Amino acid sequence: MALDERSGAHGGAADQAGADDRPRMGFFTDTSVCIGCKACEVACKEWNLVPEDGLDFTAMSFDNSGGLGADTWRHVAFIEQRAPIGVQETGVGRPEGAPDPVDLGMPSFEPPGASADGDATGEFRWLMSSDVCKHCTHAACLDVCPTGSLFRTEYGTVVVQEDICNGCGYCVPACPYGVIGQREDDGRVFKCTLCYDRLGAGMEPACAKACPTDSIQFGDLDELRERADERLRGLHEAGVGSAQLYGRDPGDGVGGDGAFFLLLDEPEVYGLPPDPVVTTRDLPSMWRHAAVAAGALLAGITATFLGRRR
Repeated sequence: MALDERSGAHGGAADQAGADDRPRMGFFTDTSVCIGCKACEVACKEWNLVPEDGLDFTAMSFDNSGGLGADTWRHVAFIEQRAPIGVQETGVGRPEGAPDPVDLGMPSFEPPGASADGDATGEFRWLMSSDVCKHCTHAACLDVCPTGSLFRTEYGTVVVQEDICNGCGYCVPACPYGVIGQREDDGRVFKCTLCYDRLGAGMEPACAKACPTDSIQFGDLDELRERADERLRGLHEAGVGSAQLYGRDPGDGVGGDGAFFLLLDEPEVYGLPPDPVVTTRDLPSMWRHAAVAAGALLAGITATFLGRRR
């Protein structure tokens, strides 16, 4: 859906640059309808000219990109769980009462030690989720960047200017989600820009455009939050008690995310921190203490100098 089709009520980051009253834009990723096709990964690489990063089949998972980094701005995670596929929660995966794939002539994967009755020790279920930079409301990467390479756009997103980045790497450990990575050749950092160039042309980001199930939804962040709340209520009413929103709450440790998720398990299962915090939250007090210490040192030096003169 195009940008102008999803503009509505205004919302904004606490430290958002630009005073033109634009709505804050973002992503809502509904993992319950993600099919793991990786179309978003491919679209992201194609549009943003992101280099190929191996895509090696590890024989351990269909997740061949591994995680987010300088050369992977979208990452579709495949989380395999030992769970009875046929009796998982209603509304997730295979519908209750649907025929077993084996009965339809489809192959069935049974790992070593699988039980004959398909109990929890035998079958797998897959949770799939397309991860991306969270475009935090309070972004620690912005606090530590010494060159101004990282900046807040008029859409409330966080973007790296590659021609200004000096490769210091301060933003890498500052990110509470481990999103930002450096390229080996020159050390510069790269990450999702939420297709900043496409937004300026009135288009939605490439990953959302390519998603065949609308798992990745783009638009006004306030509108997306309302849509996510409605989706969560529907899943809970359908008996999917494990469904939860992650990064949606503006009152969390980073002030809410510009890219938030509906998950079907705990955040840790998806490799997400359960309680993310702004890693630079103590910087103001640290600077105050440093200033006091510097003042005390200067006063001591001055007193010593004056004492010697006398």
